[in-house]
Amino acid sequence: MSTGETPPVPDVFDPRRYAGGVPYDDYRLLRDHHPVAWQEEPEVLGWPAGPGFWAVTRHADVVRVLKDATTYSSRLGATQIRDPDPEDLPFIRRMMLNQDPPQHGRLRRLVSRAFTPGRVDRFAAVARERARTLLGGALQRARAGDGTVDLVAAVTDEYALLNLADLLGVPESDRRLLLHWTQRVIGYQDPDEAGPAVLDASGRPVNPRSPAMLKDMFAYAGQLAAHKRRFPDDDIMTTLAHDAELTSAELEMFFFLLTVAGNDTVRSAAPGGLLALAEHPEAYGSLRAGNGELPSAVEELLRWHPPVLTFRRTAARDTELAGRRIRAGDKVVVFHASANRDERVFAHPGRLDLTRSPNPHVSFGDGPHVCLGAHFARLQLRPLYEEVLRVLPEPRLAAPPGRLVSNFINGIKSLPVHVT
Repeated sequence: MSTGETPPVPDVFDPRRYAGGVPYDDYRLLRDHHPVAWQEEPEVLGWPAGPGFWAVTRHADVVRVLKDATTYSSRLGATQIRDPDPEDLPFIRRMMLNQDPPQHGRLRRLVSRAFTPGRVDRFAAVARERARTLLGGALQRARAGDGTVDLVAAVTDEYALLNLADLLGVPESDRRLLLHWTQRVIGYQDPDEAGPAVLDASGRPVNPRSPAMLKDMFAYAGQLAAHKRRFPDDDIMTTLAHDAELTSAELEMFFFLLTVAGNDTVRSAAPGGLLALAEHPEAYGSLRAGNGELPSAVEELLRWHPPVLTFRRTAARDTELAGRRIRAGDKVVVFHASANRDERVFAHPGRLDLTRSPNPHVSFGDGPHVCLGAHFARLQLRPLYEEVLRVLPEPRLAAPPGRLVSNFINGIKSLPVHVT
């Protein structure tokens, strides 16, 4: 390439690329030379090809798209890169995530009622004790063995799952169902997570968010709601089941959203933060010595490893973004992980700075769809990291982490560390 020649647009769509790590170098190239870049959408892993989309990688443009629900719709084509089957779209639009204002605002207000101050306080206390118990048991087993432990299998997966089940009010005997549904819906691009794809009569994979694939989850949600009406408790499903403004279909969709998003946000962020700390022993040691505040550290770890890589919108009208003409109906995909490393917003974004302030990361989104569970995610991350700092003098990687095959979730499947 000659001096001054604009470099070609790299592929940041292929989910297989993310199994080797987030392509931050390609993100920087896009931010510098192609901030709104057209991406092809070829057939991958048996999933059919799509029409392509605009990749938005600069922080200011990502925020602009997320805040402007009138121009960039969540409803028109839903919020995943891959287009849903047209016959499934009316069903998918029932979910709050796939609605635009004002309908989105109504549902958001209804579910927000379930997050009462008393419930929040109780949840925080339970999460702290749970983190201590899981870590203590994991370290005891590791030290009785070869001194290594997979923090995902032994701690973070279980931690996220038990916290979510407690919040929803799912009986202990049914809690593994939540993980099964999360893996099926979120990890569908990764055969290790979701298993072999379910095929339709023509041999095409069935969308894991289609009505056919969610029947068992919805049936369970209805049974759980009926149980909570007869035997109320201090949990979110009890509150939702007794809300006369919610239809049965809306309640089922809330259960779906809270199960999948509520589980995988922490399930991805927690090991991602622990990986960052293990890879930066000086920062870890400084934080452990009391140099810095944990809330600031949590925000920086979220910036460094956002749980969600991308979200999709659809242009509701012809518009322009970063000098590119976008037509009504075009897919527009924001890249959270790229925005969080934008040099135009963050000083030395490639450096983990646990005291960084301000820290306007977009790991929980922005605008009307900013993550409803962000507060609860932080409530879980803080005590977990506090317990790790207390019991682990110097976590060191025993092997490279296993990463999820996904262009949506920034997942860590395994995190083997030395603990002795």
